[in-house]
Amino acid sequence: MNSPVVQVKQKIDLTEKEKIIFERLLATVRHSGLSTQLRVAGGWVRDKLLGKECHDIDIALDDMLGSTFVDKVTQYLASTGEEAQGLAVIPSNPDQSKHLETARMRLYDIWIDFVNLRSEKYSENSRIPNQMDFGTAEEDAYRRDLTINSMFYNINTSSVEDLTGRGIDDLRSGKIVTPLAPKETFLDDPLRVLRAVRFGARFSFTLDEELKRAAASNDVKDALAAKISRERIGTEVDLMVSGDEPVKAIAYIYELQLFWVVFGLPHEHELTLPQECDRLCLTYMDAAWSLLQLIGSLSLTDEQRRLSLYAALFFPFRTITYKDNKGKKIPIVKYVFRNSLKRKASDAETVVGVHSAVARLLSLIPFLESNVDGELNEDGMGSALVHIPASSKLRVLTGFLLREVKDFWQVALLISVLAYPSPIGCSEDAMLKHNELDKSKEVFQAVENAILKLGLEKIWEVKPLVTGKDIMNILQLKCGGPSVKEWQQKLLAWQLANPAGTADECLEWMRQTHLKRIKME
Repeated sequence: MNSPVVQVKQKIDLTEKEKIIFERLLATVRHSGLSTQLRVAGGWVRDKLLGKECHDIDIALDDMLGSTFVDKVTQYLASTGEEAQGLAVIPSNPDQSKHLETARMRLYDIWIDFVNLRSEKYSENSRIPNQMDFGTAEEDAYRRDLTINSMFYNINTSSVEDLTGRGIDDLRSGKIVTPLAPKETFLDDPLRVLRAVRFGARFSFTLDEELKRAAASNDVKDALAAKISRERIGTEVDLMVSGDEPVKAIAYIYELQLFWVVFGLPHEHELTLPQECDRLCLTYMDAAWSLLQLIGSLSLTDEQRRLSLYAALFFPFRTITYKDNKGKKIPIVKYVFRNSLKRKASDAETVVGVHSAVARLLSLIPFLESNVDGELNEDGMGSALVHIPASSKLRVLTGFLLREVKDFWQVALLISVLAYPSPIGCSEDAMLKHNELDKSKEVFQAVENAILKLGLEKIWEVKPLVTGKDIMNILQLKCGGPSVKEWQQKLLAWQLANPAGTADECLEWMRQTHLKRIKME
C-alpha cells in the first residue's frame, strides 16, 4: 500500500497570540538572566507543519523543572503589571508511565504545559526509570512516541528542529514510525500503542510493519493491560471514537489483536460470545459509520454520534450479562464502559438503554415504515393498552418507547435499521454492501418521518395531564401503591392516543373506566 504524500510547510507561521506568548516567555528568560532554551514539543509542531491550527502548547526546558520556570514567568509578569492565571503542577507517576512532572499555566486564554527535557536511566529488569536527568533535546526526541511527534520548534531561534532526522520525512510520506525500536518505545509507555493507532487513523497514515509486529506481541499486550490505567486507555479510545476516522482506528485495534485487551471483559465469568465477536463488533461499527455519512449526521449532535458508534460497536454482546458480587445480573456493556474504559456512568446507561430500545423498535419498524395497522407486539405493556383503540396503538407504543430513550431515539433507530430485517452476520463480506446501506437509509428516513408525523419527536417533554394525587382521589386511596402506578401507565396511554385531549376529559375517561371495572367485579 502506497503511503500518501502529505503537504508539509517549509516553516511555521505563528498566530498573533502565539507571537505575544512566545515574546513574554523570551522576556522572562532575559529578565531572570537565564540561558534556558525554550522548545515547543510534539503535536503543536506537527500540526503547524501540516498547516493546521493547534492550541495545545507543550514547552520543553533544557535546564530546569517546569514549576521553577512557571515561577519565573509569574514574577516577570508581576513586574510588568500582568497577572498569571490558573497555575497548577501535575506530579509524575512512573507506575502509570507518566514520567514527568508537568507545570501548567494560562497565558492569553491558552493553556501551556512546561516540562523538562529528559534522559532516563533504567534499572535492569524494569521499564520504569530509576533516575531522571535533564537530557539533551536529541535524547528527549528519541524518547518520544512517534517520529512525527518528536520535532521541536525552538522559540529562541524561531526554527524547527528534527533531531531524529526522520520527523519531516515521515510526515511527508504519511508513516507512523517510532524513533527507537518499536518494542522498546512501547514497553517504555505501552499507551503509545494506542496513540500510534489513533494518529495512524486520524491522518490516514500507514503503520510501520515492525511497529505492527511489536504492538501485537504478547509482551506489549501484557504491559498495556498491567501498566496503564484504564482511564488513560478509555481517554484514547474516546478520542478515536470521537475523531474523523473512528472505524479505521478500531480496525487497527482489531488487526493488532488488541481488541480484548482494550475492551476487557470480566474474566472470572463464563461468557458465551457470538462467533468472531470482535470482528462482528467492527462490522457493526463500520455499518453505523457508513450509514451516518449517508443520512448526513447533521441531524445528530456530536454526543449522539459518539454514543451511536459505541452502541453499534457493542451491539453484538447487547444481551450478554454476568452476575456481580451480590448475584445481580449486569450487562457486560456496562462492565466495559465502567471497568475497561472508566467512562462516565451515563455513557453506559445510554448505550444499554439504546440496546433495549432496539429490540422493541425492531417490532415497530414494519408498521411505522409502511403506516399500516396490524398485530403489534404489546409485550411489557401490561393492561395499559386494554382500552386503547387499535388505530392509536402504534402512536402509544412508539410514544412509550421514545419517552424512555428520549434524545437518543434517532440513535436507537440508526442501530435498529442495521439489524433490520435481520442482524448482520460475520460471514457477510467484511462490510455492508452499498445497496443494503441505501435500503437502511430509506427505512431510517421513513421511520423518522413517521415519528415526526405522529408528533412524537419530543414526547418525553410532554407532562402527564393527570397527577398521582388526582388518581388517588378517584380511587379513594389514602396512599399510593401499585394501582396508582398502573393507572399512570393507562392514563399516559390515553394521553398518547388522544393528543388533543384535556385533563378533564382524561379524568372523566378514568372515572368511567374505573366504574365499569367495579361493576364487572
